[in-house]
Amino acid sequence: MPSAHRTIHLQINTEHRLDQAVWRPSAHWDLRPWGLLPELVVVHCISLPEGQYGTGAPQRLFTGVLDCAEHSSFADLEGLKVAPHVLIDRLGQLEQFVGFDKRAWHAGASTWRGRNSCNDFSIGVELEGSVADDYTVAQYRTLIQLVITLMGMYPQISADAVVGHCDIAPVRKTDPGPRFDWLRVITQVHQKLETLW
Repeated sequence: MPSAHRTIHLQINTEHRLDQAVWRPSAHWDLRPWGLLPELVVVHCISLPEGQYGTGAPQRLFTGVLDCAEHSSFADLEGLKVAPHVLIDRLGQLEQFVGFDKRAWHAGASTWRGRNSCNDFSIGVELEGSVADDYTVAQYRTLIQLVITLMGMYPQISADAVVGHCDIAPVRKTDPGPRFDWLRVITQVHQKLETLW
């Protein structure tokens, strides 16, 4: 298990997958519109059931094998086809479901800076969590390093192009929620970028 204080190093390979992530392929994706590359990182949160961690249910949802009879709260997930590119669990460990060059189905109806259909040009990152809970130090560490790595691989992503699901679909979504420390993430991303320049 990675230390909460140690810098981690991530690498994206030629298949647009993280070498350090467990690969759990999902069928919930299609091709991006021709010529579009990632320009935006969208941060989400998920726990199934809500507020319960380590259940494996989000992974089953993303890979299309969740039995919605497992829990009464899963009823509205029946038939849902959704997946982020990456999930960061409470320990800061990474699982990847869709290659970054593909269009994962994570954002739904959404708008960013006047552009609709954010799935076309974004990367979806799920944090195992709830809008009612704090995120872990390990999750912030991994997320910050992931953003830096993505910016290095896809230079169209700028430091101000890291947003919450709530920012691109404010009527429908509230995640990652009020307990997410945006100042911490943005400050540390900028600090790390300065050391690279």
